[in-house]
Formats: sequence, structure tokens, C-alpha cells
Amino acid sequence: MSDDSDDTLGRFLALTDVAEVLSLTAGEVLALVRSGELPAIRLGSIGQWRVEQRVLESFIADKYDESRRLALWNEAQYADVAELFGDRRGQRRTSST
Repeated sequence: MSDDSDDTLGRFLALTDVAEVLSLTAGEVLALVRSGELPAIRLGSIGQWRVEQRVLESFIADKYDESRRLALWNEAQYADVAELFGDRRGQRRTSST
């Protein structure tokens, strides 16, 4: 099944279309492509970049997952020490001489 956006945009998107979807500039999208973070292909005699719509959707889903993992990581960093090690806060070892 495909929705209306699949039909109007087509299978391959120009970098300007990708930029519009991601609310970025075309230069920022080109940087993502050149870094390999966003897979794309070059087509035509002048080698214009194109991103397959399914690849873009996968890229977006990966970014959501990355954001979720980062939020969980940040949450874990601020966890209460008592939760991790029991309620041993404030207890100090005393050495006997």
C-alpha cells in the first residue's frame, strides 16, 4: 500500500526535496550525503544526487531511535546513586589503627 505522498514525490527525491522534508538546507543535506550518513545515488549526465524515499524514511526512523537511546542514556546518568548501589550514601569506611 502507498499513500498520496508516495505518488506525488516519486521513488527518488532531489536533495532540495529531502531538505524540505527534514527542514534543512540543501547544503546540510549534501553534507549528510557526502559524509555517508544519508545514502544517495548520483544520476544523470551531470550526476545529480537522489535519495530513495524508503532510504529517507529509514534514515528518519534511525534518528528517532538514536534520540530515544540518547534520552535513556542521559536519564541513566542522572539516576539516583541509591537506586544503583542501595542506600549506602553517606556511609564512610573508617579505618582502625
